[in-house]
Amino acid sequence: MINYLNSLKVVESSGKKIGLFRTICSIVGGLIVAYLGMTLLIFIIPGTAGESIIVPLLFNTFAWASVALWISLSKSKYIALLRCVVPTLIFGIALIILYNI
Repeated sequence: MINYLNSLKVVESSGKKIGLFRTICSIVGGLIVAYLGMTLLIFIIPGTAGESIIVPLLFNTFAWASVALWISLSKSKYIALLRCVVPTLIFGIALIILYNI
């Protein structure tokens, strides 16, 4: 497992190709982070869920595109994986905390 992680940490010599791994990480990771962020905004914005859903719905497409671009422009596959996992964990933990209050 450590050898596999070390192979992911290697910086690619040419930045001309994005690669399948970073493409999948950017699309799926961007979608998950955008939806978790949208759900977190519904909890944070005051009012009922029906009233406060308009802003996150408008924010969702921009957030998905921004996060997908941020992930795809990473230098290595390991950084792309971290850019998917870390925000997902942060938003997930924040949602669990807010949901249980």
